[in-house]
Amino acid sequence: MSFCSDVKKEISASPLPHACCRRAFAYGLMQGAHAFDLNEMSIQTEHRAVAAAYAAVITALFEDVSFLEQTTPRKNGAYYTVSVADEADRFAILDSFGHTGREPNLRLNRANLDCDMCGAAYLRGMFLACGAVSEPESAYHLEMSVPTHKLCGDLLTLLGENEMAFKSIVRKGCNVLYLKDKDCIADFLAMIGAQSGSLHLYQAMVFKDIRNKINRQMNCESANMDKTVAAAADQLRAVSRIAEHGGLSQLPDDLRELAALRLEHPEYSLRELGEALDPPLSRSGVNHRLRRITVFAQELAD
Repeated sequence: MSFCSDVKKEISASPLPHACCRRAFAYGLMQGAHAFDLNEMSIQTEHRAVAAAYAAVITALFEDVSFLEQTTPRKNGAYYTVSVADEADRFAILDSFGHTGREPNLRLNRANLDCDMCGAAYLRGMFLACGAVSEPESAYHLEMSVPTHKLCGDLLTLLGENEMAFKSIVRKGCNVLYLKDKDCIADFLAMIGAQSGSLHLYQAMVFKDIRNKINRQMNCESANMDKTVAAAADQLRAVSRIAEHGGLSQLPDDLRELAALRLEHPEYSLRELGEALDPPLSRSGVNHRLRRITVFAQELAD
């Protein structure tokens, strides 16, 4: 299963504290699904848990409601459609939430958010119906595709009241609210009841940070190794040039031993060269003497 499916399954099973919160959850679920339609009060989703939650919460709030359920196979799964069958039931549900089903612009009716926790419950339902979150191992992105422009504005206000800094765009004629900040996504998931999803996101963040640090360290070490190899090659060429033009005996005593050591051990680092000298020499001292050897070889060639 995908990360988004796991999150929605967790949210669907997460309990709500009060009856008013369950009502707010149902309200958000129906608004996100654009189900406030007198002719067809339905939700279509690719998540079985969301379809089950839709039927369960409406049944809990409105007794003896009959549903039509349909499963439509698709390439990688199925679409699950749940509809309120009876028109009288649809009218009663709409009326209880303060809607007619024929509003030209769907808006958020704040009368359905009774307590301080109802806002989070409403957003939980909204995310289940029209939200998505990407795999944290690949990208950090969470969004909700909102049915109408004015409802999008109402949601931005509600999210701001809950300290959630969503941004909005219009994509292919659809109003989209989104988050790209990983910490904000984790906080939002925790707020709407997906604590395990939030924890998984934090774990992925830590893993990616460690992996990136290791990659940077390896790239740095690789670059340093390339520089060391290139420098050693230049030093070997310089020593070989001196040997071909009269021999290493031309060098001062302090350089002759180091030049012979470099010829004998081309794979040695500066530190290893310094340790092999008698008496031992520091890395900076070895580097200084090798530069003198290189200058001597250049002068000899000129």
